Amino acid sequence: FGDDVKNIHLDRPKRPYDCTILRFNLGIVHMPEFIRSMEHELRSAAKEYPIVTITGPRQAGKTTLVKNTFPDKAYINLEAPDIRAAAEEDPRGFLNAIPDGGILDEIQRVPSLLSYIQIRVDEQKTPGMFILTGSHQLALHEAIAQSLAGRTAILNLLPLTLTELANGGIDLSLEDY
Repeated sequence: FGDDVKNIHLDRPKRPYDCTILRFNLGIVHMPEFIRSMEHELRSAAKEYPIVTITGPRQAGKTTLVKNTFPDKAYINLEAPDIRAAAEEDPRGFLNAIPDGGILDEIQRVPSLLSYIQIRVDEQKTPGMFILTGSHQLALHEAIAQSLAGRTAILNLLPLTLTELANGGIDLSLEDY
């Protein structure tokens, strides 16, 4: 990789998901995956509601949170053009391919899928069947409020807090944050 690559190792206890490798122009940086304080609330909501929706700004950690919290669930990224096209062209067939539900990442890309998810959860009534993620957008909130009212818990994930950073071995002052 050359002399401009820097490896930064943060001292902290090892976890099963020890680190993520991020590539920047400066090289490879090893960053810990932080345990988010919302994880407990997410698990609780999935035991109570058939759908849990995680919203928040881009790069807040929504995908990482849901994949780490529910590693055995099917994961579908609706950002991929071919997957998005399949969901738009045949929503019933798309959902039939995941009979036990799963994680639908970037749901704002296919808002029409929400009505079909509503039908599925009304038929099956399985807690935690679908975990949806989406960037914080007014149109997404309106679509969810209309299609999934009473069927979903909506959690808003913000970027890492100072406490989450400290628990991950990174101590910052308020001024540094």
